[in-house]
Amino acid sequence: MTKQIITTTNAPAAIGPYSQAVLTNGTLYASGQIGLIPSTGEFAGETTLDQATQVFKNIDGLLAAADMTRADIVKVSVYLADMADFAPVNELYAEYFSDVDAFPARSAVAVATLPKNARIEIEVIANK
Repeated sequence: MTKQIITTTNAPAAIGPYSQAVLTNGTLYASGQIGLIPSTGEFAGETTLDQATQVFKNIDGLLAAADMTRADIVKVSVYLADMADFAPVNELYAEYFSDVDAFPARSAVAVATLPKNARIEIEVIANK
């Protein structure tokens, strides 16, 4: 088994003892992304949609660092601070994946709190 640690400045640096992503045997396991702007470490905005838009940019950065694209994503886990945000996030999610042949598998749950009091966190698994 080969294991490569993926790091990029196009996604926020880890805020704890973990890697941004790990690539092993063609599968990328990306750590959860919150809506932080990589260059500043600040949230992209206060709303869930502002943060979700940045989360998807961060995921794109991780995918690019692993030489992958959105089409390689096979599983998405969405964590929301408020399930009332599910419908608008779902619309943004559909837009984000509009250029792929098939949507990946997904789960979405509401959680009590997220790191740095984020409104949303998303993690992905991709395979090439």
